[in-house]
Amino acid sequence: MMENQELNLLGEYVEITGELALALKEGKAVVALESTIISHGMSYPQNIESAKTSERVIREEGAIPATIAIIAGKIKIGLDDEELEYFGKTKGIAKASRRDMAMIIARKLDGATTVATTMLCAKLAGIKVFATGGIGGVHRHAQETFDISADLMELANTEVAVVCAGAKSILDIGLTLEYLETQGVPVIGYKTSDFPAFYTRKSGFAVDYRSDSYAEIALALKTKWDLGLKGGMVVANPIPVEYEMDYDFITEATNRVVALAFEKGVRGKEMTPFILANLHEVTGNKSLFANKELVYSNARVAANIAIELSKILKR
Repeated sequence: MMENQELNLLGEYVEITGELALALKEGKAVVALESTIISHGMSYPQNIESAKTSERVIREEGAIPATIAIIAGKIKIGLDDEELEYFGKTKGIAKASRRDMAMIIARKLDGATTVATTMLCAKLAGIKVFATGGIGGVHRHAQETFDISADLMELANTEVAVVCAGAKSILDIGLTLEYLETQGVPVIGYKTSDFPAFYTRKSGFAVDYRSDSYAEIALALKTKWDLGLKGGMVVANPIPVEYEMDYDFITEATNRVVALAFEKGVRGKEMTPFILANLHEVTGNKSLFANKELVYSNARVAANIAIELSKILKR
């Protein structure tokens, strides 16, 4: 159940589509999806294809998708086809992280929600499971730039499970996992003991726990939150083996693009879109294809976890 403060926010700041409002009231399985991947992660029309396919995959598994965005200063939980097209085609939509939300909403602007803000908005709506591509983390050279994604702090504070293909390979994955450990965020590998690195199934680092069961992961989520252990959980789901990229190839390409970003002085929230766009170019769009497939895989896993969690909460 949503807290009173969260309920009061719905009318003023949050709009939930009719289907989702009913689903949440009835305790059905709902999976949140972000909008940054539409506005900043891929170009048109691949972004719309990916968004619609993710929603379809979730429905095919028996859950209900909830793509989240800020539209004219209102947090919208669930986008229709026209709104998806708008976010896919429109240039210059703000990338809305936690720090940006107040001003974007106050000015009645549009904003594409990041992992951090999608988690925050999902919690406001009462959604407990979120599927994305990969989480942000500690960037390379963070000891010089202090560039650490807001995703990590949100995971430490917001009770939403994030299903992802690990962390993007452009990051310092070791330090990212250290940060999550410090913040008490469990990292569960779905059918893997190795933490995936987005385009590849292994990163050279281990997860905290392996689980091969949707029901067990759902029970762990309920247990965590029943005990008052704040924050979310990372469910690391490796890219399907048939879509995995060659480790040496993608590592070399990533290193080149990261070096280019530093050479050009790219910083902050522009870093990830810059690197991903350039990776798509230098890999001949192989990374774009892999990106889409891992998102669909995460949507499938998230839907099944949400279904099992819904069953547990109804008992």
